[in-house]
Amino acid sequence: MTARRPWPPAPGPLEEYAARFDDLFFTCLAGAEPMAGAGGPPVQRLQFFLSESPWEAGLVNDRRLELLREQPETTAHDGGVIVIDDSGDRKGGTATAHVGRQWLGRYGKADNGVVTVTTVWTDGRIYYPLHTQPYTPAHHFDRGRADPAFRTKPQISAALATQGKEAGFACRAVVADCAYSTSDDWYLALRDAGLPYVVALKPHRGSWARADEPHTPVDAARALAGTGPDHPGDWMPVERHFRDGHTETWWTADARLGGYGPNSPCRLVVATTDPGRLPEHTTWYLTTNLPHPDAPHATTSPHPPADLAEIVHLYGLRPWIEQSYKQIKDELGWADFQVRSARAIKRHQTLVNCAFTFCRDQWFAPPGPLDATAPDPCPDNGPERGTHHTPPAPATLLAQSLSRRPRLAHPRHHPPPLVASLDRQRPTHRTPGPARRGRLRRECLINGGSDDQGDA
Repeated sequence: MTARRPWPPAPGPLEEYAARFDDLFFTCLAGAEPMAGAGGPPVQRLQFFLSESPWEAGLVNDRRLELLREQPETTAHDGGVIVIDDSGDRKGGTATAHVGRQWLGRYGKADNGVVTVTTVWTDGRIYYPLHTQPYTPAHHFDRGRADPAFRTKPQISAALATQGKEAGFACRAVVADCAYSTSDDWYLALRDAGLPYVVALKPHRGSWARADEPHTPVDAARALAGTGPDHPGDWMPVERHFRDGHTETWWTADARLGGYGPNSPCRLVVATTDPGRLPEHTTWYLTTNLPHPDAPHATTSPHPPADLAEIVHLYGLRPWIEQSYKQIKDELGWADFQVRSARAIKRHQTLVNCAFTFCRDQWFAPPGPLDATAPDPCPDNGPERGTHHTPPAPATLLAQSLSRRPRLAHPRHHPPPLVASLDRQRPTHRTPGPARRGRLRRECLINGGSDDQGDA
């Protein structure tokens, strides 16, 4: 092992955070020593770090999760959920690992790209990614879907949820949308891992039943008595609280469909804004193995019983994974990798999740003194091309020490109270382009017809 060379420290708290991974990265460049010209630029570049250097993404992710568990503000508890989802990003060509023509939910269509299955832990107050695993399409395997090494997205997601539990992230339930409710392997894997679930069903997916009984979740909901506040019947009101402060009254009930029922091991719970009309975009059809409080098996079930309000609340936390996608994709460069191997892609995703966790860590860190050593994002190198230099305003017109340049404000130049006040402001919304409008519509549907990001 070579000795560590002196290096300028990273600005502010980043140095302390990065130092916690030093022992995992220490030999990365040392592994290049046998190569001719190991000290040259080609070896030192990020491409080598992601593709060739000897460090393990799994160990780095384990350290990241260990740091989350150590902090009281981010420690998991059995009141949160592990949310499962997958997200795709466009990638051209055929040489990149995991690439193929497949459904990319981010764009709402099938296209050439890479899809990654992810898990996020959240309790509505905090959220952070746990594990990731790119999905490899069947054409990458010699025997296609029949190949023993092939894994479906539900199979991958169940393994990731189990991995999250084994890593010490307790949860009340595993939550997923209807893309995962059609796989028997998914249910069996969660059962074997001792994990409860709350997962959406496709409204019109048929189920075996007698001819005179409901055959789909929609049929089961329509068979319930009651139409609303004046005639509730089987429905009970549930108040949902959202992170932007507003509340909504939804209606929920236990329905019966085939083997689903309040006294069965698997329940069918319907939640809607309008029991009379069952609007498509604001009605959930959920199945769960959390027992009804009055079910005969409630006392012997491995999972504590859950009433209707809790079931609705747990599934209402699912959109937080969409919020995490916005940040790791739009801000932290999740899809901006320029590598092709499976190992390098996994490493890139791990580093992005480390960046997310660093930001989460600083969110809870107490405000400290201003860091005069942090590099200025807008150094004063003279006026930019095509612009005129603007002299600084008189000091009497500006508060002191807020911004050292007339252009981009440096975040570390702002006193903590000012930064905190800015953080509490709601972001402004620009007029979306056609592609963004489509994504916003999908997010609106996911979030129950509103612009919130899930229950608080």
